[in-house]
Amino acid sequence: MESFSNRKLVLVDVSIIIPCRNEEKFIGKCLDSIIEQDYPKDKTEVLVVDGVSEDGSRRIIKNYSQKYSFIKLLDNPKKFTPFALNVGIKNSKGEVIIRMDSHAGYEKDYISKCVKYLQEYNADNVGGTMITLARENTIIAKAIVLVLSNPFGVGGSVFRKGSKKPKWVDTVFGGCYKREVFNKIGLFNERLIRSQDMEFNLRLKKAGGKILFVPDIISYYYPKSNLKDFFFHNIKDGIWAILPLKFVKIPLKARHYIPLFFILTLPLSIWPYILVSLFFSTKMAVSKKDIRLFFVMPLAFGARHIGYGLGSIWGLIKIWQ
Repeated sequence: MESFSNRKLVLVDVSIIIPCRNEEKFIGKCLDSIIEQDYPKDKTEVLVVDGVSEDGSRRIIKNYSQKYSFIKLLDNPKKFTPFALNVGIKNSKGEVIIRMDSHAGYEKDYISKCVKYLQEYNADNVGGTMITLARENTIIAKAIVLVLSNPFGVGGSVFRKGSKKPKWVDTVFGGCYKREVFNKIGLFNERLIRSQDMEFNLRLKKAGGKILFVPDIISYYYPKSNLKDFFFHNIKDGIWAILPLKFVKIPLKARHYIPLFFILTLPLSIWPYILVSLFFSTKMAVSKKDIRLFFVMPLAFGARHIGYGLGSIWGLIKIWQ
């Protein structure tokens, strides 16, 4: 892979866009991690785009914006993520645009490394490793984290599994984009309530753009912490793995359809699935020295795969409605 490691980092104006709706438990932590960044604040603007929050999110964001002039609150009356992203892009001033998630925290060199690698590799989009952390100190929450960090749980998702060195990929978590990318291929597709980032990156690659994964760009993500919420979250993910086919005719990568094939081939696939699930559950229980994981991990894997697969079936139905 070509690199220009001797090139000096050029400080450019950076716009950070954070979609937010009812995130009072996390938005403060997210903003704190941005305030602690080592990138110059006079080169940074933070646009938190709120989707008509009904909790204390707006109050928290306003308090931060009053204390820090580079943090601004914008409104997203249409509530959903793609609208928030596009509102942010249209109101941003930076040469570089970084999408951040309100459910995440970021290492203090996150912005500087994103900009550095964007310049060094002449990439169009750069992202890094997403380390999944438990919201609560429960065995279920820990099992969910392990599912989202395991190849059996997430397939070939590089930003979850990590890599030893930078590599070109099809998508990344969040994303640090050159502004010119949006001038070239347009904004996020507002028909996609979810999967808009994956569709955008597929569109970017189709237009000749380059997406770079760099393992030492680190963020921390906090997933759902109980099986019920995790299951329904995966149902929604499964739906929106299929619905892009209705709106944009661009399929996602094959790994997004494996849970669908699993559900469609029941009962033939159930026994091999159980054996594989027990194998990985045993490995986790041994490696973490916690026998409880042997009993809990199969439930967490099932919530991931069955929820995603059922959601995908519902997505197929909705395509034909």
